Amino acid sequence: MKVFVVAEHKDGKLKRVSAEVVAEFGRQGQEVTALVLGSGDLNAITGDLAKAGASKIIVLEHADLKDYSTEGYANAAHAYLSSQGAEVIASGGQGKDFMPRLAAKFGVGVANDCTSFGLASGKLTVRRPVFAGKCSKSVEFLKSPAMFTLRPNVVSSEGKTAAGTVERVAATPGAIRTKVAEVIASAAKKVELTEADIIISGGRSLKSADNFKILHECAAVVGAAVGASRAAVDAGYAPHAMQVGQTGKTVSPKLYIACGISGAIQHLAGMRTSKVIVAINKDAEAPIFQKADYGIVGDLFEVVPLLTAELKKLKG
Repeated sequence: MKVFVVAEHKDGKLKRVSAEVVAEFGRQGQEVTALVLGSGDLNAITGDLAKAGASKIIVLEHADLKDYSTEGYANAAHAYLSSQGAEVIASGGQGKDFMPRLAAKFGVGVANDCTSFGLASGKLTVRRPVFAGKCSKSVEFLKSPAMFTLRPNVVSSEGKTAAGTVERVAATPGAIRTKVAEVIASAAKKVELTEADIIISGGRSLKSADNFKILHECAAVVGAAVGASRAAVDAGYAPHAMQVGQTGKTVSPKLYIACGISGAIQHLAGMRTSKVIVAINKDAEAPIFQKADYGIVGDLFEVVPLLTAELKKLKG
């Protein structure tokens, strides 16, 4: 089976979800060709793809692909893959943006935000959440190429190093109608939500943006990312980039600590696939406790600083 993974990268570094997709195909005995779209020095990215298990890496180079764009990625990937007999095309979180456009060019469907996939008898089957994550369904593909994106952190990124033969090809991004004029990055270096192993999220119960500092202090001890519920974002306590939920980011960390979050279905949709969920809430009847593996009934302003202190002792 001819499998291609469109790698996601930022600032010269491979996104972990791309390594996860490649490594999982390898564990299922499938050779993978990885596509890297961009320009400039991409050696670190190709090296990480080889470590994850990519047997071949195609670098599609063009100056117009220096910055990510939906049109550029879809056009360049289609121009190359249409002549390669691709049977499966996979990607990570960024694929949710450009893969539908790429699928339309191939005249096929795409399954987004999948939580698992498997190969059997030459067929690909994926599983993806539906109805805001309240249940999931198994999806098979009627036409080739089968296309899907994988949710970050649902499989391991540890793969068996492969040859990783690199071939550089001039890309054809076509006419890109929108281009990046300026990138304004946050001054603070933060752990990205979608790739974090540990996330500490706060809800409206934090009462102000300043109070989020107790979550940041706790997160700093264990290298965690800080998230927020929609209620906290709508109240102006946190930026939208921190929002976890149906209208925010979907995450699957090893540990998710919900502080003062009631557990509305819209929030659960974004974090219910977390491996371990800890809830801190003074309302013993809060819905979040029904989903949590561990619960602490108490005032977050008392519990979180105590948790921070205990974590410092463990780290010390």
